Amino acid sequence: MKLELAFQNQDVEVLQDRRVFDGHFKLRQLSLRHRVFKGGWSPVVQRELFDRGDAIAVLPIDMEREELILIEQFRPGALYRGSSPWMLELIAGVIEDGEDDCAVAHREAEEEAQCRMDELELIATFFPSAGACSEQIRCFVGRVVSAPEAGLFGLDSEHEDIRLRRVAIDQAFEWLKSNQINNGHTLIALQWLALNQTTLRQQWLPA
Repeated sequence: MKLELAFQNQDVEVLQDRRVFDGHFKLRQLSLRHRVFKGGWSPVVQRELFDRGDAIAVLPIDMEREELILIEQFRPGALYRGSSPWMLELIAGVIEDGEDDCAVAHREAEEEAQCRMDELELIATFFPSAGACSEQIRCFVGRVVSAPEAGLFGLDSEHEDIRLRRVAIDQAFEWLKSNQINNGHTLIALQWLALNQTTLRQQWLPA
């Protein structure tokens, strides 16, 4: 059964939409009103919207070795949380205008981990923080053709400092269960894999 929601885009009236910051990321200020569940319209409200474009994330799996290709890198958003601001996460990257999602997934895997994949399967399409950010993430799982045992990667032009980590699938599930995976797209991908690994193994491993 299809999920039906009460309202659609036409039930929002944007009165003003202006750019208030235009740097590495962009910030828009909206004045709007929308229909409410009890009937009628909300008052006019002002909301700031963090606008960074859409992104892909990909979980490469070396199915024959039962290993995941993950990356470790510094994330400033976690700097003031009392634990390490380095995170173990999926390969990911921003989608530029006109780019194909799968092409971006292959490019980012090469840039961030020298990882080559053949098959890609969509896991989920989601908004990581829709209350404040317009970004939508399309998350994939990919079948590894080749990847290094270890290494340091990333583009100097983007100030990337990325460490490749080969992680056994069972070990990743243990970290998931013990609350040691602390970023949303990696959580979603590992939970999906926990539900679908048997089917995926049947599809991707030769008979």
